[in-house]
Amino acid sequence: MKFGYFDDKAKEYVITTPHTPLPWINYLGSNDFFSLISNTCGGYSFYKDAKLLRITRYRYNNIPADSNGKYYYINDDGVIWNPGTMPSATETDTYECRHGLGYSRFCSSKNNLKAELLVFVPSDASCEINCLKLKNNSETEKNISLFSYVEFCLWNAVDDASNFQRNLSIGEVEVQGSTIYHKTEYRERRKHYSFFTVNTQVDNYDTNRDAFLGAGNGNAFPEAVCKKKCSNSIASGWYPIAAHQIDLTLLPGEEKEFVFMLGYCENPADDKWEAPGIINKTSAKALIERFNTMEKAMQAFAELKNYWETLLARFAVVSENEHIDRMANIWNQYQCMVTFNMSRSASYYESGTGRGMGFRDSCQDLLGFVHLIPERARERIIDIASTQFPDGSAYHQYQPLTKQGNLDVGSGFNDDPLWLIAAVAAYIKETGDYGILDVQVPFDCKKGTEVPLFEHLEKSFYYTVTHLGPHKLPLIGRADWNDCLNLNCFSSEPGESFQTTGPSEGPVAESVFIAGMFVKYGKEFEELCERTGHTELAKEAGKAVDEMYQAVLDNGWDGEWFLRAYDAQSEKVGSKECEEGKIFIEPQGFCVMAGIGKEEGIAEKALDSVNELLETKYGIMILQPAYTRYHLELGEITSYPPGYKENAGIFCHNNPWISIAETVLGRGNRAFEVYRKICPSYIEEISDIHRTEPYVYSQMIAGADAPGFGEAKNSWLTGTAAWTFVNLSQALLGILPGYDGLIVDPCLPETFGDFKVNRHFRGADYHIEIHKPKGVQKGVRWIEVDGERINGNQIPMVNGRNEYHVIVQMG
Repeated sequence: MKFGYFDDKAKEYVITTPHTPLPWINYLGSNDFFSLISNTCGGYSFYKDAKLLRITRYRYNNIPADSNGKYYYINDDGVIWNPGTMPSATETDTYECRHGLGYSRFCSSKNNLKAELLVFVPSDASCEINCLKLKNNSETEKNISLFSYVEFCLWNAVDDASNFQRNLSIGEVEVQGSTIYHKTEYRERRKHYSFFTVNTQVDNYDTNRDAFLGAGNGNAFPEAVCKKKCSNSIASGWYPIAAHQIDLTLLPGEEKEFVFMLGYCENPADDKWEAPGIINKTSAKALIERFNTMEKAMQAFAELKNYWETLLARFAVVSENEHIDRMANIWNQYQCMVTFNMSRSASYYESGTGRGMGFRDSCQDLLGFVHLIPERARERIIDIASTQFPDGSAYHQYQPLTKQGNLDVGSGFNDDPLWLIAAVAAYIKETGDYGILDVQVPFDCKKGTEVPLFEHLEKSFYYTVTHLGPHKLPLIGRADWNDCLNLNCFSSEPGESFQTTGPSEGPVAESVFIAGMFVKYGKEFEELCERTGHTELAKEAGKAVDEMYQAVLDNGWDGEWFLRAYDAQSEKVGSKECEEGKIFIEPQGFCVMAGIGKEEGIAEKALDSVNELLETKYGIMILQPAYTRYHLELGEITSYPPGYKENAGIFCHNNPWISIAETVLGRGNRAFEVYRKICPSYIEEISDIHRTEPYVYSQMIAGADAPGFGEAKNSWLTGTAAWTFVNLSQALLGILPGYDGLIVDPCLPETFGDFKVNRHFRGADYHIEIHKPKGVQKGVRWIEVDGERINGNQIPMVNGRNEYHVIVQMG
């Protein structure tokens, strides 16, 4: 069952009913100011940091769900409704929500009154613009009262939701004309404020939530809206809001339009309040002036659309498959950009108050957006590396505003260091910028600890080399990629804080997954060493990689698949000897991606075991059989019910690893089948089962052991976005950056036909035409560049050339 459709020409997903299984959201903003908005206008806004600079309130686990956002109430002769239907939930005569690239449109009508709402964040301004049009399609005059409504958060979202004894005394606002300023905490050191304004004279306003809603009332039918009368209340302490009242008359066929704006401003640190306690509004007035007419707003919207068109054109495919073209050209790249902005910090599943940016997460995300914004990818790498410790380990998470590590989570995830090598290698392949390795980067953001970035990579590499267990495999630490696989941990009860074993006992738990990572990214480090003149270090790295490869063969192979790990007592995890959790997906994907077992003929066995034991109609499960009881020696992974999350759920994030691994073996049919099963465009028809948005990837789908088999959770902010784009663009379509040029090496199903790819790479545009005979899965017979045959499948770069025309014959 579907609840909408793709409009590929407009690059929009069109939702045709407000009654979607879950709120289906969009992200607005591409720099510092961001908003989340659902298909019923729920959501929230923040500046840079969803925890520390939250502008509007949102209540998770609310009833009814998703009932706080930026709303417009229309009172048309006593009938109260909203353009996005919520929060009044009045059924409209027509409804449509179009989520586009950085914007959302709502078009609804009720009793011959049409409302069109366009919501977007300009590409270069710290504000959200709402363009609202009302049109009378009846044959009689309409007298309407229009109300706007936003509820301000008191900046720190955690404190806002908990410190009521203080917060109910600090709310402050200021009203000047049609602009309502939220200046809570301005009198402190922060010097920031927000505002909500409209480009017309208002009849009344409210800034006190209780005055607008009515005592004890919810936001579905505010008392002021029902009475058609705001009271010009001024919040003092308590709950500050911004609500405008605009009374208007619409003749038959007449249309009126308004521009509302939610903005964020900062004044200089030494700025003084104007007496008596009035903020300096210079920056706000300048921002308002930029967008205070519909013409100016629409110009900003046109610039936003051009920004996305230009950005996504850096990789574009034309094939016979609409699903591939749709995901590659629009939604997969768009989701990669959202994960660049958010990491895992702010969604409808992550409240924005805890995780912040992830070290591992952000490094992986970079793989999906480095081709789009290489300059900003460079900045992100420096930010990530700055949080690393001198021994090569790292804070697992850090706050985006402060770049300080999250002490609640800390470090000890022993896969983290290697992801930095992956990110830097991907960046240098994309840009050829070896100069980044010379940038001075601190440890733990401390001044005076700066060393070249290359030394950070060296620390990352040797952190694994110096942390090996009894089987010469990497120590897992607190966990590896699977945060819930806590093999060195003991606690008296499930859910208690995990404690590592004492020094006499270890910790000695080892990860075969990290071993696969080390072989794959250790080779990248070796290559970087050679290319930067670190010859002896390259030899050492190569030797360490070879030894790890052998350790996996000796101690990480279980006969039909790769082991997952050894626990703190050196017992096997992910083995046929185990009662539950016999096989895990992660090492099968990463070990084969690293080339382990290919020559020995065991890589095929591992992937065949995945197909036989982990495959479902909705994707590949993370493990089988599911754990049916809590295992102290395995940790949090067994705290989930069977079929959910890390306990045998379908983790979309690592399904691409299997697809990529299949392309390593040249099995295009199987690789594409793995890709197809979790691809949003392909599974749009089961939106009633899947429940999350059909235009973006989710983190997880409930596995075969779960009562909700096939139900997805945690959409948008997931490493699935980056890894599926790497899989699609580089492994399947086969257009991948190399250190010395662009490489062409497709691996696709036998039935996949010819296709074209336009790829921007190192300042040049590559127009690639690939001829793929039916029956062929992998292999390039010849490549012609600008009319001349080349040797191999790497396109030589020519200084000064900014355009290449490439013909590829597979066979």
